[in-house]
Amino acid sequence: MSNIHIEQQAKEVIEKIRPYINRDGGDIKFVKVEDGIVYVQLLGACIGCAAVDTTLKDGVEAIMLEEVPGVIGVEQI
Repeated sequence: MSNIHIEQQAKEVIEKIRPYINRDGGDIKFVKVEDGIVYVQLLGACIGCAAVDTTLKDGVEAIMLEEVPGVIGVEQI
């Protein structure tokens, strides 16, 4: 699967989960896809939040792995 297709699907997933992150005062921004890794930037209340790793791995990454073929992980920039 091409990076362009993975990027488009990754952006769609981020838009789907963004309202849940916004609800807690944070935000998420797509940065890039490289070698199957989706890079995101967490903003707002996410910065310095003790649950940021849980949100990233158990939330964002879990959904991304399930919904976007070709993604092998999510990393925060």
